[in-house]
Amino acid sequence: MIKTKAAYLNLFGVTEEILERLVAEGISRGGDYSDLFFENTSFINLLLRDGEVASGGRHVDYGVGIRVLKGDKTGYAYSETTELSDMLSAARAASAIAEGSASSFPYEGCRARKYFPGEPNPAADRYPLLSESTEGLVRFMKAIEKGIFACEQRTVKVMVSLSFEKDDVLLYNSCRELKYDTRPMATVAITAIFAQDGKMENNTFSRSRRMGTEMFSDALIEEAIAGTVRGLDERFDAKRPKGGKMSVVMGAGASGILLHEAMGHAFEADFARKGQSIFTGRLGQKVCPSGITIVDDGTLKGNRGSLNFDDEGVPGQRTCMVEDGVLTSFLHDRISARHFGVAPTGNGRRESFRHIPIPRMRSTYMESGDADPKSLVAEVKKGIFVDTFSNGQVKIGEGDFTFYVKSGFLIEDGRLTAPIKDVNIIGNGPETLSEIVGVGNDLIIDEGAWTCGKEQLAPVTCGIPTVLIKSLTVGGE
Repeated sequence: MIKTKAAYLNLFGVTEEILERLVAEGISRGGDYSDLFFENTSFINLLLRDGEVASGGRHVDYGVGIRVLKGDKTGYAYSETTELSDMLSAARAASAIAEGSASSFPYEGCRARKYFPGEPNPAADRYPLLSESTEGLVRFMKAIEKGIFACEQRTVKVMVSLSFEKDDVLLYNSCRELKYDTRPMATVAITAIFAQDGKMENNTFSRSRRMGTEMFSDALIEEAIAGTVRGLDERFDAKRPKGGKMSVVMGAGASGILLHEAMGHAFEADFARKGQSIFTGRLGQKVCPSGITIVDDGTLKGNRGSLNFDDEGVPGQRTCMVEDGVLTSFLHDRISARHFGVAPTGNGRRESFRHIPIPRMRSTYMESGDADPKSLVAEVKKGIFVDTFSNGQVKIGEGDFTFYVKSGFLIEDGRLTAPIKDVNIIGNGPETLSEIVGVGNDLIIDEGAWTCGKEQLAPVTCGIPTVLIKSLTVGGE
């Protein structure tokens, strides 16, 4: 939802003349570029436990961050008020931090303008915000809890958390580019504990979308109940398999978290710029088999990772990182785009006005191939099928990763057999890409409450079709 320019100027108590004065103050000591990021965030959260609202609150966060770039140096300061004297002090502080860097490589902060001319908000409005009403939220949470207990007798405890956030932002820079936006986010997350024959298992479910409180619908209640109890019989029956090198079939949807972590971060241009990515220097080279395309997309309407424009004012867009097996682009903010001599890709993101923008993913996924998903399983004589990952670790420079598999199945002679759990998958990002031998035609972009924690927190999504990887190390018994 985009309101009028006057609404944002009034919200932050500024005029266009004040904005210009602030960026002028930022570059007054010889800075190459300065930008402002105003933010007003209102946040509601509730937690239901044991049938009652155990905690909740309303919060407001408000302020402005001011950045100055000079050569290769960044100065940054913020103010939690928009009083002119406080903002000028922050601008002077950012300018002083950036001072002293030789401006031998002037910062072309306006480069995005040449690629994205037009109105202050040239992108389509990707956030449906139909309602901000909080009426019925507790009823919604209690209906989920009641439904889970009703359909699954093994239920011991249900916890439902719900939040709604509305983020008003106003951006201005020394290129005289003005952007403004309102970003909503509705989220529900459920954790349920189940018991059977002295054993305990838990399941989780979440949904998060850039939309209003209309997301908390009766249809989502039914989806949440079904998602929370799904696969429970297999979880109780699951055993840890024998480990070793074997084929792995990754299920469509949430398995995309491995793509995000093990490969996606290595495509972020700050790592490539500093020589820390395993893909540094490999632009234009083949990094996986032909037919594979990997995308980071900020244009999906209502998607948790989507942006009308990023936190540097660059419009959200769809960026192909790998096209037909060839590495075609990194994910750029304005700084890395200057370094590589390309246009920014709309990936400059920050946790709040207190943080500098850095290259971050949005919605990262592999496009569908042409294989029948069942045929990929049928090709495997001995291996595992995995569909739910938990925490993992990745070394960006080396590309090595380890992921914990929460649930899956053995594959024996082309058939899914016994359920498995407590498995680690160990591999290397570039090697794993090269070991992909089949891509299904069933891409799913998972709409869970994914949050990426690279230095700062950022909402993201991930997705993948069913994928057959020829060989990975599986840590089992």
